[in-house]
Amino acid sequence: MSDGGFNMPDFFGCMVFNESVMQSRLPREVYQAWKKTITQQKCLELDVANVVANAMKDWAVEKGATHFTHWFQPMTGITAEKHESFIVPTGDGRALMEFSGSSLVRGESDASSFPSGGLRATFEARGYTVWDTTSYAFIKDKTLFIPTAFCSYCGEALDEKTPLLKSMEALNKQALRILRLFNPGTRVKAVLPVVGAEQEYFLVDAAMYAKRPDLVYCGRTLFGARPPKGQELYDHYYGSIKPRVAAYMEDLEKQLWRLGVYAKTKHNEAAPAQHEIAPLFTTVNIATDHNQLTMDIMKNIAAKHGLVCLLHEKPFSGVNGSGKHNNWSMRTDRGANLLEPGETPYENAQFLLFLIAVMRAVDVYQDLLRASVAGAGNDHRLGSHEAPPAIISMFLGDELDDIIKAMETKAEYENRENEEMEIGAAVLPHFLKDSTDRNRTSPFAFTGNKFEFRMLGSSASIAEPNIVINTIVAEALRGFADELESPEGVSRTLWKLLRRNIREHRRIVYNGNNYSEKWVEEAAARGLSNLPDTAAALSALVSEKSKEVFTRHGVFTEQELQSRYEIFLENYCKAVNIEAFTMVSMVRGSIVPGVLKYQQELISLISMKKAIAGLALPYDCSLEEHILTRICHLSGELLENLTALEETLASKKQREPQEAADFYSKHVCTKMAALRSIVDELEAMTASEHWPFPSYGELLHSV
Repeated sequence: MSDGGFNMPDFFGCMVFNESVMQSRLPREVYQAWKKTITQQKCLELDVANVVANAMKDWAVEKGATHFTHWFQPMTGITAEKHESFIVPTGDGRALMEFSGSSLVRGESDASSFPSGGLRATFEARGYTVWDTTSYAFIKDKTLFIPTAFCSYCGEALDEKTPLLKSMEALNKQALRILRLFNPGTRVKAVLPVVGAEQEYFLVDAAMYAKRPDLVYCGRTLFGARPPKGQELYDHYYGSIKPRVAAYMEDLEKQLWRLGVYAKTKHNEAAPAQHEIAPLFTTVNIATDHNQLTMDIMKNIAAKHGLVCLLHEKPFSGVNGSGKHNNWSMRTDRGANLLEPGETPYENAQFLLFLIAVMRAVDVYQDLLRASVAGAGNDHRLGSHEAPPAIISMFLGDELDDIIKAMETKAEYENRENEEMEIGAAVLPHFLKDSTDRNRTSPFAFTGNKFEFRMLGSSASIAEPNIVINTIVAEALRGFADELESPEGVSRTLWKLLRRNIREHRRIVYNGNNYSEKWVEEAAARGLSNLPDTAAALSALVSEKSKEVFTRHGVFTEQELQSRYEIFLENYCKAVNIEAFTMVSMVRGSIVPGVLKYQQELISLISMKKAIAGLALPYDCSLEEHILTRICHLSGELLENLTALEETLASKKQREPQEAADFYSKHVCTKMAALRSIVDELEAMTASEHWPFPSYGELLHSV
């Protein structure tokens, strides 16, 4: 399909060294050897790597590339890259372009400046990047990007990619055991977790952004009085896309398409200035690469349009925050979705087993799932303005809920007939309605043939939660397979196993309103965990239960888990610390002078009017005096709360990571919230020409 010279089939993936490019450029035996590394999980031999590297270099140079980089995902939450040119000296003052198999397969990076959580000492600087052969190389900014894993000199994972690949292997191993029990002659050789990650974001004007130190330093507004109009009318949601935003979205999609990212859906979100982009499903490691790439390109494209893309989970108080909806399922190498219910799910034993395995996994490891999405930014988002609460629960829908109830009680299940949708207008076509509704308040919802984990923050990597999902589902399947492989056989064991697990884990299923206060009480009665913030949630990473499941499946060692726990705690403390000092700086350097100037103006006006009134002219000063009195009162409270925050920050000392996180959560965040409430009221009382920063109304409605 061509439109003005733009041909999508030819354009899509044109900057990706994908399978079709390899097939056309590599000798048949080399291509087959590379293919075996994917399908049979074999190591790539160096002689094969040399041929692949040379072909990759030739292709990249033809596309205008001059450099290559091993692109990896350290524990910073973003990606890292070190660029090296293809040039090598010839000895006569000239240069050639070369790229060896060893340079493709392995790189070396200084690991000393990346977070390690104590896995290695500062002087042990060597780190290795290793090519992820399952994720295609691509060209961006005249550089060949090679997706890689990143590990220490002693082999510990220092990144998100390595444990993600290990979790995929764990899930594959256990899922295959189940499939072979149901069909001993199955031709399925691999089961892959697949993900589609919906990405929410805000766009604001770059000039206004530059005037807000909190946005610049923290990614979110630390102060801001509510504007007269927010998202109350929901007129922005799915509304017509403004020209400036539409131009941005068009550029973004084209950049993503040329890099092989299946960007599919775009629309306005609920809050003003908020939008969403969603891709098609891919295997989880590629989906993770693509999401990191998407976030990077979103920011770069925004700058070209005089915009700034905000990926913080809660840039603006009082309106929707931004999340990432992680749509997760399992697919065989033959294309079958293992979470597809089929037309008669109550008769589909294999589907029901995989479904109940996920139910068990989510219930047993609910605290670990919560920890996987913990972060300073997400603490402000969860539980408000359409974000799911911090309590993990699962939505199945009426039909599946009826099925598992019938299984649990051994009752006969009455199949729900597909109902034809009647809208009432004769001209509208008829169609069959879905067997169940969606629940947008549920943290972990079944949505037809996949689970949508809705708790992820918009700025976070999708790797961590998917590592957890893959591993805990692998563990549930392992237990099921161990039991089903018993001498009694599948037919005698299956239904007893499923009924028992339904009975033990159905407490995690909740189809109601997760925002309701009654649900908080009911969840507590059911024994579900409620971990309200990052400081409370992260300890689940190093519980004995977590250590056991991760080490059993070879995803993490205990040392790697401990390092991640400490890194995440440190990141949380640093994020809150930066916000607190930014608050202090904004108040002392800009807000106090602006408020004092307005007070001075009011005092001058009152004095002038009273002087005139001394001449027997009737000038009333009650309005000015009322405003001045309130602002003076708030100014006193401002000083009190500002001083309290500064003293709290000054009292922080060297603490253990968990103790430090608790200190920031209980003391610093509390003082910050108190200070914010005073400042926001002062903003509403102060004349706009004296307020030093663009308002919420200007930021949210400027694009």
